[in-house]
Amino acid sequence: MSTEVRVPTLGESVTEATVATWFKKPGDTVAADEMLCELETDKVTVEVPSPAAGTLGEIVAAEGETVGVDALLATIEEAGASPAPKKTEDKPAEKPAQQPQSNEGKMTDVMVPSLGESVTEATVSTWFKKVGDTVAADEMLCELETDKVSVEVPSPAAGVLKEIVAEEGTTVDASAKLAVIAEGESGGASDSAPAKEEAKSEAPAASSKGGKDVEDAPSAKKLMAEKGIDPASVQGSGKDGRIMKEDVAKAENAPKQASVNVASTPSQAPRGPVNADDASREERVKMTRLRATIAKRLKDSQNTAAMLTTYNEVDMSGVMNLRNEYKDLFNKKHGVKLGFMSFFVKACCHALKEVPEVNAEIDGNEVVYKNYVHMGVAVGTPNGLVVPVVRDADQMSFASIEKTIAEMGTRARDGKLSMAEMQGGSFTISNGGVYGSLMSSPILNPPQSGILGMHKIQERPMVENGQIVIKPMMYLALSYDHRIVDGKGAVTFLVRVKEALEDPRRLLMDL
Repeated sequence: MSTEVRVPTLGESVTEATVATWFKKPGDTVAADEMLCELETDKVTVEVPSPAAGTLGEIVAAEGETVGVDALLATIEEAGASPAPKKTEDKPAEKPAQQPQSNEGKMTDVMVPSLGESVTEATVSTWFKKVGDTVAADEMLCELETDKVSVEVPSPAAGVLKEIVAEEGTTVDASAKLAVIAEGESGGASDSAPAKEEAKSEAPAASSKGGKDVEDAPSAKKLMAEKGIDPASVQGSGKDGRIMKEDVAKAENAPKQASVNVASTPSQAPRGPVNADDASREERVKMTRLRATIAKRLKDSQNTAAMLTTYNEVDMSGVMNLRNEYKDLFNKKHGVKLGFMSFFVKACCHALKEVPEVNAEIDGNEVVYKNYVHMGVAVGTPNGLVVPVVRDADQMSFASIEKTIAEMGTRARDGKLSMAEMQGGSFTISNGGVYGSLMSSPILNPPQSGILGMHKIQERPMVENGQIVIKPMMYLALSYDHRIVDGKGAVTFLVRVKEALEDPRRLLMDL
């Protein structure tokens, strides 16, 4: 009798996982509740226990495959039943029979996937397969970097990676071809072209595996790519030398010759003369592709928009008093802290109704006015600035805004945001105050026409009714595109935000 091993419930909003490691192989004896394999999601690692005692039969989902909730992973032949490893062992024997027809197989192009709104190009960050490798349908081939997120490119078909068109470091547009898959072929007997490609780009990787065909954990490959760590410098602790995520973390803390070599690579823009003493105390670190793309797009924003900034200051006493009065009740009822950001989001939504051009954008010779507010909230991460979008923020309650911002902020810092969650923003808020900024001029997030800069709250002497009093004050900055927003509209917007924050009751009365 066979018992199915299926993907367990992965948690709220998690619909798929990647098979990271199998701890058993077909034919192995397993006990009930003994750990069979490990799955990785974008949030946690999930261990899959055996539902019954017996022998592990067929492994349906191999390491590296992406599976959905309740998908079949393997079968267990209960004690007394014949094991089923032969089904797996017979597969290699079938491949040579297919090889005579392999040259006549269908060639499938691997194209750049949809990059999302306003994203027109990406950089090929990492290839996880080399020419001549056998790939399964939907198996991850490479990773692209945009100015917003990393995009994984799956194989559109099963077969052999015949050609890599876009090498690592290549910038490609949204319709570019990345590689070619020969459907139905099997790897192993590569021709001269794949041999050259393999010798050129994958020799270090091959030596690090000692000649073994071992697939590292997807999370480990991604982390190595992000940190610029050579797989050859990482000692794998997984099965057959498989590199796991914790192995990469250990290698990162150890001195690496590869890092020294990268640091010593000369810059494309030569510097002036530097004396030997200063040079010996400098360190060069290659700019990440994500950081380079961010720098380019921010500069493009300055070059394209007629950007101007207007300033004001707001007395935060009203918001702080209201927050102190209700923060405990708010947390008890909604399970989230009442912060300042929800007040600013609400105040901006209120002001955008009166000055809709700040919420609009230019498309050719037309102005697109939006009857909704998708609020972008800038978040600083170790890899750079990202802007997750709170959709329909104008229709949300304080609690919903706080929960959404808290969740997105955590996922942004963990690098778990999807492309869809950073698209379609109509206005942005950037809070430099969390880092101690007293005053700044934020840069527009194109194609948006406005961005509000928050700053630190500082007690300052202010004149009130002819008396000098100490008030908790914050400087506000609105950067806007002067091509679409006039000075009057920008100042009016900022004044309405100021009024709403100084008397939060106006938000409840829609005044």
